Amino acid sequence: MAGFRNINAAELEIMLQQGSLRLVDVRTDAEMARGKIPQGDPLPLHLIPTRLHELDKTRPTAFYCQMGGRSAQAAAFAAANGFADVYNLQGGIAAWLHAGLPVSA
Repeated sequence: MAGFRNINAAELEIMLQQGSLRLVDVRTDAEMARGKIPQGDPLPLHLIPTRLHELDKTRPTAFYCQMGGRSAQAAAFAAANGFADVYNLQGGIAAWLHAGLPVSA
């Protein structure tokens, strides 16, 4: 794997409840407008190369998108740039919704 670990929606929910994880939403503004995981911070994929320095490399970080592909790219990029504890929500927000977990507007 490319320096990150794929996790499912249940694993992400547990990690968010534990409180130390930073969740980054790499979708477009239009996608985010349709609903988001409440704890997610918006940082569209195309801005990751110029704004990755804004994230704490020492804090566990998970990325998500609509289906998991773009967030896997973001996770690989973060891992390649010195982030040690990186995760990708496999299946994206679609998997989160399928699991019946909450979203906000």
